Order: sequence, then C-alpha cells, then structure tokens
Amino acid sequence: MTILTTDVHRRSIIVDGHCDSPYRMLRHNVHLDEHDTEAQLDLATLRASGITASFFAAYVPPFYAGRGAANFAHRLITLIHEEAQRRPDVLTFCTDSAGIRAAKRDDKRALMIGVEGGHAIEDSLDVLRDFYQRGARYLTLTHVNTNNWCDSSGDAPRHNGLTDFGRDVVRTMNDLGMIVDISHVSDAAFYAALETTRVPLVATHSSCRALCNHPRNMTDDMLRDLARNGGVCMINFFSAFISNDVAQVIINSSKRTKSRDGGLGGTEELPDDRTDWDSYVAWFSSLGMPKATLDQVADHVIHAADVAGIDHVGIGSDFDGVPALPDGLTDAGMLPALTQRLAQRGMRDDDIEKVLGANFMRVFEAVEQARRP
Repeated sequence: MTILTTDVHRRSIIVDGHCDSPYRMLRHNVHLDEHDTEAQLDLATLRASGITASFFAAYVPPFYAGRGAANFAHRLITLIHEEAQRRPDVLTFCTDSAGIRAAKRDDKRALMIGVEGGHAIEDSLDVLRDFYQRGARYLTLTHVNTNNWCDSSGDAPRHNGLTDFGRDVVRTMNDLGMIVDISHVSDAAFYAALETTRVPLVATHSSCRALCNHPRNMTDDMLRDLARNGGVCMINFFSAFISNDVAQVIINSSKRTKSRDGGLGGTEELPDDRTDWDSYVAWFSSLGMPKATLDQVADHVIHAADVAGIDHVGIGSDFDGVPALPDGLTDAGMLPALTQRLAQRGMRDDDIEKVLGANFMRVFEAVEQARRP
C-alpha cells in the first residue's frame, strides 16, 4: 500500500506517546530491525511512519506486582537502551525535548522510555527516582490493575482515586520533571491527580468515551478539565477504544479467566506473560470483531479537538500492545494516512502539526521547566 505523505507530515515533529514494541521484542527474542510477523512497529515501519520520537513502554504485566516488578521494568529499560545503541545510524536515545528536536534535525528516530504500571515502583519513591535516572520520562500510574496507591479503570477501586502516597508519587514526578501519565486510571484517580499536580498531565494513549463507551477512554468533562490543566490527550489507535461496536462486543462477551496461579494479571484486556498474550489474541479473534476504520481514528482526534481545544490533542498509538488496529492503520508505516485523512476532513496544517507533536512538546517543555532540584 503506497501512502502519499503530505508536506505537514514531513516537516512536523511527530511524537507517539506510547508503543509496546519492547515487550514484543522481549517475548519473541528479536531486535527492532529483525523480522517478526506479529510486529505492528519495527525499524522499517518506524522510519516509514515519519515519527520523530516514540515513547517505548517499559511495560510491567500485572502478574509481577509484588513479584519483582521493578526488576522487570529495569530489564525492559535496558532493552530499550540497547536497541538505540545497536543502530546509531538511524536511532538515538533521548530524554528531553531538546533531544527530540535534535533527532528531527539529524533525521533520526528518537527512542524514549515510559514505565507502564505504577506497581513497577514497588511503593518506593527511590525506585521511581531510579527509573528517572535511567531515562524514564513518564510513569503510567496504573495498568489494568488497581495497585496499592492508585485505582485503575480496569479493576475494582480501593482508594477513592489516590492514596496519600499516590499523591506523593505525583508530587515527586513533578519535582523530577517526569510526566504523570493518567491513561488507565479510574475517573476518580484522574481527578485526584489533577488536584495534586502542579504541571500539565498527559494521557499518553487514551481516546474519547463519547464516541467509544469504554472506561479506558476519557469523558468530555475529563477532556475539558485536562485542557484547563494545560495537558494533552494522545489518541489510542486500538480498535476497542476507537470503535464502539468493537468495545461493546468485548464488554458483553464472557470474560477471560484469570491466570491459573491466581495472579493479578490475565484479565480480558491484557495478559500476564507470553503464553497469556497468545491466548488473549486468540480470545480476541474468536469474538468475531467488526472492523474499526481510519476515519474513526480521525473522528476521535477531531472530537477531542472540538471538546478540549486543538492545543490539547496528540497521538499515542499503542502499537505492538493491542491485538487489532483499524483498517488503513494496521502498522506504523501507515501513519501518514492519518495525516492525509485529517487534512481531507478539513483540519488546517498548523493544527495537524499540533496534533502530531507540537502539543506534546509544549507540555513536555512545561514539565521540564517546572523541575525542582
């Protein structure tokens, strides 16, 4: 499939808020530039995408909560560093907004780190600081599991949002210059984080609940409140967060069973390990899902812009972390098609540039500037 790239796509700094390729590479024992039939993003499609900087997730499955979660995160952090070092001709590791701008200037792809799953810090601010020192520039406060200090949108609430320690986590991230990622959190946790933070928040991979009624997505009120905070919602491409038809099939289906050993993972959304990932994909495929479309992704971008304002929207693909992507956007190399579609739908070039990365850069720079010694 040949996709014509618009001028705005070529010239924009493009930031993808969330990519799960490290977990795929770990499971399959492959590198980014090696063939993998399951890949939604590899080196070839990353380069074709036009993405300037991609936040590679150090994703810690809920199974590891209380079972070496920090070590698992460090393992993936090491993997991300090593992938950047393997191909310095086309890749660079990056920790700040200046590095993203340098990558654009040098025509390289910047790999960045976001730790996914608050259980990864093992209830320790020192571990959080260790992640920052190793280059992690955001922490997703939860995953599908409620942890010891933050409620998840995919699990039963226990804390009315955030505990006192959870608020300390947010404040510490503000002081470090680390982005607080509120994707996956419960609505109450979102508002608790909003109340606690002194810098803009980011939903690195969430879509719009008004268009797709899934608890992982943001309500219009949440989008407006995030905009008042100065933050950004980066639209997730997963079919179940884009198409309400797909979401309702999942919500109304019989749930997958939890892992055999009683671990916290193994929900219908995301598994514990390689075996569970394979069974999850098989389960998802067995449901006879309708197809999501590229236009539906554009719908979410446009809706978020209409509700929150054009300055508060970005893209957070979730490549390699989901079992289905919309037709016309089934791998990273097709990303220019989204730019084309937004232009066809009447979005101005300067507004498209904001969505692709300028909005995120503004927030990232604000977070950096608010850092305290």
